[in-house]
Amino acid sequence: MTALDNGPFFHGTKAQLQVGDQLTAGFQSNYDESVVMNHIYFTAIAKGAGLAAEMAKGSGRPRVYIVEPTGEFENDPNVTDKKFPGNPTRSYRSRLPLKVVGELESWELYDPEFIQQLRARVENGMGKIIN
Repeated sequence: MTALDNGPFFHGTKAQLQVGDQLTAGFQSNYDESVVMNHIYFTAIAKGAGLAAEMAKGSGRPRVYIVEPTGEFENDPNVTDKKFPGNPTRSYRSRLPLKVVGELESWELYDPEFIQQLRARVENGMGKIIN
């Protein structure tokens, strides 16, 4: 397989995980409760994973994990070619698990007002998810 990106890769969530754990597809979307995700999503930009962690369901604190894909992955069509040219967010998805290899202690944060506006957009149905 030709790598789309060399990483490192990150996944944002509120789940508390350990090194060696695997993240898998098959869970409810953070953006549309009626959708069960066919892929697990990740990015090569820690700030983007931090935003995903802020948006994640759950009561835990936002966490950003360093992850390794266990197999093939593709550009995430929800934020890349079908909506933006290329892959400026360096966002990817895979049907195969991601292995947790570490956790970031800190990352660049988005402005709280931006996060609040994004949450409002999600609550109002911000667009169709390409699953």
